[in-house]
Amino acid sequence: MSEVIITVRGEHEARVSPERATAHLSVRCDGPARGPVIEKIAALTAPLREELDARRADGDVTEWSSQRAAVWSERPWNAEGRQLTPVYHASVDLQATFADFAALSWWVSAASEREGVQIGGITWELTPETRRAVEADAAAQAVREALARATAYAAAIDRGSVTPLEIADQGLLLTRGDRPERAEPRALRAMATSADGGGPSVQFEPQPIVVTASVEGRFSAR
Repeated sequence: MSEVIITVRGEHEARVSPERATAHLSVRCDGPARGPVIEKIAALTAPLREELDARRADGDVTEWSSQRAAVWSERPWNAEGRQLTPVYHASVDLQATFADFAALSWWVSAASEREGVQIGGITWELTPETRRAVEADAAAQAVREALARATAYAAAIDRGSVTPLEIADQGLLLTRGDRPERAEPRALRAMATSADGGGPSVQFEPQPIVVTASVEGRFSAR
């Protein structure tokens, strides 16, 4: 009986509870003079830095960072078309990764009520060790799915068994005669998302980490 080549794709999706959450926030202020604006932004961010240092010492925060103050000016125009005196602006962005979600909720709620503070959103994450394990399992499950599909196709055409010839990430396994086209940069993705697929938002309810894997396989059926 002649050999039949079967090419299939296998996919798998896993949803994992997050282990970390990173809060993104910025502090902003403005005024008519550069010096006082710089002093004010420093005064507004100092309590946040102190709190994050204390929470890191307690273990609630695993790490945090902030950028240097960005300062710029502009000269607005009034309704009569006359340019007014300069207005100076300053901003500092901070990120804090929490291991304790209850502490995260309390701190973000309190910080959002302070002058000049804007909450940019919460991103839900896995630890690097868990991420690697989940990604490896998702890839293995995707390969098993590809094998199951190939076996089903072989059975449909009365072939008794299949032998794997090639396994590759999605987009890397080209059929004979194909010319290379742009492949997916990664066949294995991990992202934090809400159930409806919406973008980042300030939600204190942990959102699942969705890990997807997609592989392509070529099998010989006899």
